[in-house]
Amino acid sequence: MEKNKYLDLLSSKFDSTEEIVSEIINLKAILNLPKGTEHFVSDLHGEYNAFQHILRNGSGNVKEKIKELFHQTMTFEKQQKLATLIYYPEERLEITRDEHTDEWYKETVDYLIQLIRFSSSKYTRSKLRKTLPPRFSYIIEELLFQSDNQTDKKNYYNQIINNIISLQQGDKLIIDLCYTIQRLVVDHLHVVGDIYDRGPEPDKIIERLMTHHSHDIQWGNHDIIWIGACSGSAICMMNTIRISARYNNLSIIEDTYGINLRPLLTYAEKYYDDNPAFRPKMEEGDHACHEEILETTKIHQAAAILQFKLEEQLVLRRPEFNMEHRQLLSKTNYQNNTIDIKGKTYSLHDTCFKTVDPLNPGQLTAEEEELIERLLHNFIYSEKLKRHTGFLLEKGSMYLVYNENLLIHGCVPLNEDGSFQSITLNKKVYKGKELIDHFEYALRKAYRSPHESTDYETDLLWYLWSGESSSLFGKKEMTTFERYFIKEKETHVEEKNSYYKLREEEDTIRNILKEFGLNGEDSHLINGHTPIKELKGEKPIKANGKLIVIDGGFSKPYQKTTGLAGYTLLYNSYGMQLVAHKPFSSVKQVIEEHDDILSMKRLVDRPLERKRVSDTTIGRKIQEEITELQSLLTYLN
Repeated sequence: MEKNKYLDLLSSKFDSTEEIVSEIINLKAILNLPKGTEHFVSDLHGEYNAFQHILRNGSGNVKEKIKELFHQTMTFEKQQKLATLIYYPEERLEITRDEHTDEWYKETVDYLIQLIRFSSSKYTRSKLRKTLPPRFSYIIEELLFQSDNQTDKKNYYNQIINNIISLQQGDKLIIDLCYTIQRLVVDHLHVVGDIYDRGPEPDKIIERLMTHHSHDIQWGNHDIIWIGACSGSAICMMNTIRISARYNNLSIIEDTYGINLRPLLTYAEKYYDDNPAFRPKMEEGDHACHEEILETTKIHQAAAILQFKLEEQLVLRRPEFNMEHRQLLSKTNYQNNTIDIKGKTYSLHDTCFKTVDPLNPGQLTAEEEELIERLLHNFIYSEKLKRHTGFLLEKGSMYLVYNENLLIHGCVPLNEDGSFQSITLNKKVYKGKELIDHFEYALRKAYRSPHESTDYETDLLWYLWSGESSSLFGKKEMTTFERYFIKEKETHVEEKNSYYKLREEEDTIRNILKEFGLNGEDSHLINGHTPIKELKGEKPIKANGKLIVIDGGFSKPYQKTTGLAGYTLLYNSYGMQLVAHKPFSSVKQVIEEHDDILSMKRLVDRPLERKRVSDTTIGRKIQEEITELQSLLTYLN
């Protein structure tokens, strides 16, 4: 009976059996097309300009198409200029206006039409039509499907171009053609975590993703604390403020998301002074007056101490989290300004403990409780922040299995022997895939109920940020307190989960992939989270090619230790290529000097047979649809 109801519903979409047959034929044909190009990026950390450039050039895919198509007919210099035009059409058209003769327009439009035709060869005509910009779709379609042997129509096509030029529409057409190419060279985008923190413009990255034609997101640990703040977690909120102050980026909270930090500044100015350990990190070219730096320094201290107090409370509230060792305010000797850690006594420097009660270090004053409640209300009800975190929830997940690959930002927590690390939560033992699924369930539940600010699910968001068995953190403990107050760097070390040592071994990665239902030889685990230190000889391809680390290295503070701006990954029908990047200079330099940020490509693997749509996740969905349509045909006949 249920099946008949379903078939009746399905049949209402088609007016005749001929339509059903046509759809089956169309879908079966699509299965035989080459798979589309996937683009993997990670750890964007608010660096919008670098990210949008990577999107525009498709991690070098645009330039690759130009070279492949025009290598015999176009000089290298001309290829460079054409690539830059495609990346930034408005800007290039403006600065090269003196070169725009009628012949230039005709030649450029011809090159771009050829590139669209070449780049869309793996798509159906219907899919291509949907990518065309509305204002010139008819004209572009006519130009695209012209044939060299259609001599009868040669004057027709020439007249189209001549009319576009005479009506001064050449620039608009070229702009539309360039953006069409950008869209065609990458079929699907994967963002493997950490859009937020450090860099100045995570909001612009999200706004750009909202307009992207096809993408998914795997949450990173820095994304989680922003989601946590919107979910009512006071400790996640104070952490977002602390990190924003640390990287001199409080404007993301105040100006971008409209959250008033004046109450926090007023509070901070009552209790805190200048403190070298809490001065914001400034990048070359950053400008701020002494007064602004001092205000940020005070806010930074206030946010940190409030965070440590809230952590004391959470650890007491959740003994199952096994985080007692992080009650460092309780371990502090306030008379001697020392602390005992792991059996050793350390002196504390640059302290700012005026608001801490030595007898009850985790206790908030009435003033602090009121302040936190006010700030949390502003985070929860920030319309723009809610829209952005809602988008992360809609498009995101803790991990993704897609086209036989496992995408996860951090790790799958392991014991030293390679077995899955377990933790007991709510009297149930979790490990492996089940643990990460539980994390996602809790996160979504917490987000739906932001006013339940100390419930188990909301507290678990903080565990995701800093807990030992968190798949997003992947370390034994986060030594934030130690880095501020203790000079001995031995206390700053954050011991990594065994995963990061064992992921060099192929058997380990195969076992993890199997846990997520992936047994194929072409399956890979794709990670972000940990910058690859190329300067020290570390390699991004591990476990005999089964694991690929693509921490984008977009964050400028990391680039001094890694030696480059990280990696992105391309996966087309012929296999995978890892793309290394130089640090992004500026949009201006790219436009004027054609200074791209690609340095090299490394082949990850090349399958024996070219991948088709039928081999993909989308292909399996299409096959299911075909099966349903065939059942419908039988039912109707």
